Amino acid sequence: MPTLIEELADYSVREAARPLDEQVVHHAKRAVLDWFSALYPGTREPVAQRLVKAYSDEVGIGKCSIPGFASTCLPGTAAWINGTSSHAIEFDDIFRDAVYHPGVPTVAAALAMGEQLNASGSDMLKAVVIGYEISTRIGAAVQPSHYRFFHTTGTIGCFASAAAAAFLLAPGDRKVMVNALGTAGSFASGLQQAFRSECMTKALHGGHAASAGITAARAAAAGVTGAVDMLEGEVGFGAAMSNDPQWSKAVAGLGEIYNITRITQKTHGCCGHTFAAIDAVQLLREQLSADEREQVQRIEVDTYQVALDVTGNYEPELAYQAKFSLPYVLVQALRYGSVRLAAFSSERLAEQHTRDMMQRVVLRADAELTRQFPGVRAARVKLILSDGRELEHFAPYRKGDPEAPMSDTELDDKFAELVAPILGEQAMGKLRGQLWRLDELQLKDLGLAAL
Repeated sequence: MPTLIEELADYSVREAARPLDEQVVHHAKRAVLDWFSALYPGTREPVAQRLVKAYSDEVGIGKCSIPGFASTCLPGTAAWINGTSSHAIEFDDIFRDAVYHPGVPTVAAALAMGEQLNASGSDMLKAVVIGYEISTRIGAAVQPSHYRFFHTTGTIGCFASAAAAAFLLAPGDRKVMVNALGTAGSFASGLQQAFRSECMTKALHGGHAASAGITAARAAAAGVTGAVDMLEGEVGFGAAMSNDPQWSKAVAGLGEIYNITRITQKTHGCCGHTFAAIDAVQLLREQLSADEREQVQRIEVDTYQVALDVTGNYEPELAYQAKFSLPYVLVQALRYGSVRLAAFSSERLAEQHTRDMMQRVVLRADAELTRQFPGVRAARVKLILSDGRELEHFAPYRKGDPEAPMSDTELDDKFAELVAPILGEQAMGKLRGQLWRLDELQLKDLGLAAL
């Protein structure tokens, strides 16, 4: 009987031999476009800038681009830098059932390995699909217990990048895929403490996962073997990092139902656990005049326990911490109507009115919503005004979730908002058009190292 990794590898062999469905290709393009939306502003964050400085002796070597820095690196370093950059501003995509940002490691690895191999855009898109499908299923199988201690993008992301890179290195080669995934499981790392500390480590998890998968895949392509029972083995990934993993989820619908068509794209520039509550505040805000918004005395939120564990910070000091502060982002949504990049400027962080209002945000864990996590990310919000009026809204899901997806036009607008300040309007528009036609181009046609 084949192991789980062997079953996943068999799927990749089948996928390599057939064309992708047109709808799946379209969603892969959406995923790549959205990854670049998060990447470019992320290159201006201190963690990305300092990482490039740390690897200055490697910058300019190799043919794998580091977009936003107008240079190149070798594959592993490019994936390390690009994966980190794309995770730095909290605008990256989500696969809800796995509590996971799949684009960060998958696209970073597929781009670096694809450029190294002079691959076509079509090959890269298929690599992205394979990375998403394999990793999202492994991630769903080990949740929700995995998320108690581990950052899924850092752990599960290693399988994503390994799968994408292995496909590009040896398309249809079962042995290479098996060994890449088997080794990647030992590289999986990323602890939740990085969310809750004053540090830059969380962003590095995405970059490490992208780079580690490339390392595993390149080794496998050269004949280095990996543990074929790494997932379900008695001291393997599942046993060490989950309580009672549901391994049937790792292969359910594989090659028939595509998780890449059920991805959440972010509309707010902060932690996804805050989104349902932000959406509710925005809707209620529209029912109030400017004067009435100033009369809100209390914001009450009932949501799932993990959201409070991760984002229940009432005293964020830095922009990064504020992105993981539910009180902070809700006050931003109420006062300004959106939670985009400007919400985390030094001026906004210092506003005393915001700080005062944050102390009047009441957070409560709802038992039923907690039970439904991670498949449901809902929140109930009540605004209480000084005259005694109460406005309430229940958000059963988030804007951007599969139930309310962002349109292609909305993704285009997000791309323009985040990328144009870095590249300029003309270069942004050209790249956006190329990404929508990626299946018709070679990766080198993008000219990313010059941008």
